[in-house]
Amino acid sequence: MGTDDPAGTSVGVDNIEASRVSGTAVYNTDGDHLGHIHDLVLGKRDGKVKYAIMSFGGFLGIGEEYHPLPWETLKYDERQGGYVVGITIDQLREAPRYAAGAAPDWDLEYGRRIDDFYRPAYI
Repeated sequence: MGTDDPAGTSVGVDNIEASRVSGTAVYNTDGDHLGHIHDLVLGKRDGKVKYAIMSFGGFLGIGEEYHPLPWETLKYDERQGGYVVGITIDQLREAPRYAAGAAPDWDLEYGRRIDDFYRPAYI
């Protein structure tokens, strides 16, 4: 299935396999490279992507932090070959995040905190 399709379009024009999202670059609207998609958070019951976990900072995995971004804040830009989010690097430094090896509890309160921080970016 994927061997004849190097662009990975075999699942459809607007669809992508989750394994291909991991590692995709993330930029802000100014074109600054912010990080890359580390993982995705899915709704257990509805199966929809809720958050993209973006790695930010660090070097060779040391000092790296993870920023959960509401999936709705990301727009794919074919020219850049990555996702774009409407946030500056300074704003990102204030965003909800966690250190490698210290994943949060994905409870309602944590989700609300993330959504409230990013709400202006996707209303």
